[in-house]
Amino acid sequence: MLNIIKASTTEGMAYMEGLKSRASTVQQDVIKVVEEILEEVKNHGDEALIKYTEKFDGVKLNKATIKVTKEELIAARSLVDEEFMVAIKMAARNIEEYHEKQKRNSWMQTKEDGIMLGQTIRGLEKVGIYVPGGTAAYPSSVLMNAIPAKVAGVEKIIMVTPVSRDGSINPYILAAAEVAGVDEIFKLGGAQAIGALAFGTDSVPKVDKVIGPGNIYVAMAKRSVYGYLDIDMIAGPSEILVIADEEANEKYIAADLMSQAEHDVLSSSILVTTSEELALKVVKELKRQIESLSRKNIIEESLQNYGAIILVDNLEEAISVANKIAPEHLELLIKDPFESLGEIKNAGSIFLGEYAPEPLGDYMAGTNHVLPTSGTARFFSPLSVDDFIKKSSFIYYSKGALNKVSDKIVTLADTEGLTAHANSIKVRFE
Repeated sequence: MLNIIKASTTEGMAYMEGLKSRASTVQQDVIKVVEEILEEVKNHGDEALIKYTEKFDGVKLNKATIKVTKEELIAARSLVDEEFMVAIKMAARNIEEYHEKQKRNSWMQTKEDGIMLGQTIRGLEKVGIYVPGGTAAYPSSVLMNAIPAKVAGVEKIIMVTPVSRDGSINPYILAAAEVAGVDEIFKLGGAQAIGALAFGTDSVPKVDKVIGPGNIYVAMAKRSVYGYLDIDMIAGPSEILVIADEEANEKYIAADLMSQAEHDVLSSSILVTTSEELALKVVKELKRQIESLSRKNIIEESLQNYGAIILVDNLEEAISVANKIAPEHLELLIKDPFESLGEIKNAGSIFLGEYAPEPLGDYMAGTNHVLPTSGTARFFSPLSVDDFIKKSSFIYYSKGALNKVSDKIVTLADTEGLTAHANSIKVRFE
């Protein structure tokens, strides 16, 4: 089920390198289809949205039914059980509390001679959230995308999500959107939904940034419209890496590895350990636990093709392997996880100890579960309030303060051959 390999061998190094290419192949036929859809949405607006929704989702919408109504929200709420509402509201409070700590304030510095420098920080005006539908409907992702935007001060949050064959939207997604404070919801999926958010139509407002996961068509559409608006990231398959010592509990490790493997057959679940005895126990435990899980086939394929147990000589080597892989989720199931925390350079989210399993971060702790994948934790960060703000610098100089540096500015401008820049300074002191 899981191959056991040594980190220092050719096989070990090849495995680690191969992880980065799991979903890197760009399908030219997909790009061609996406570009055609985007161009039609750009030129024909709602007409194109209605056409592609009927073609791909089998639902005939019109301008009056593209947007989710208040009546539909009320009806959806009646289909959601109270236990879910209690849980989703608790999660929302924790997410809001965590992200409130990320807020930054505008600032101003006053210097001598009448100089004032500073920076204003404000939320984006409009943000679009893409939420997958069907079997990949995750209400928790609605919270993780919308709440940081609200905390950042985004004025309007627009959500798009695919419509079901009966013309409805998953009620749990709608309930989560209501809790998270989403302002408008549209029954749109696929590349056409991304196009609507990027270009705007009569029905769908144009936004400044689009976030949220989707299939290959959504991912390629986001990549294509980048520049018309901002995007969060092009997310790859999910991944978890567990660092465990000989004292770690094999039951917990097996369960946590499978919690990511069930996402997708391309998901990667990795155990890095100093103990071959523990490795064998984990393999045995995986075989036992998997029998009771609903997504058994997906888990088996994921573990077989992209999972591994990597044996290392010591904890330092384990951390080196983790930093090289730069996993989306990193669990430290070791004697003193806090002692090693400072050594972790590359990871999306770090889970410390045996009672901080990865699903805690997915749902309830408050940290964001929108994380960098495929090794991009080397340079990307989890979704945060910072993703929904923009900054402007401001400058004020008195005449005397400008006069003191005017000759230096002229020197620099002349050196660069920009005489109009130099003249802009000179005319003030003629």
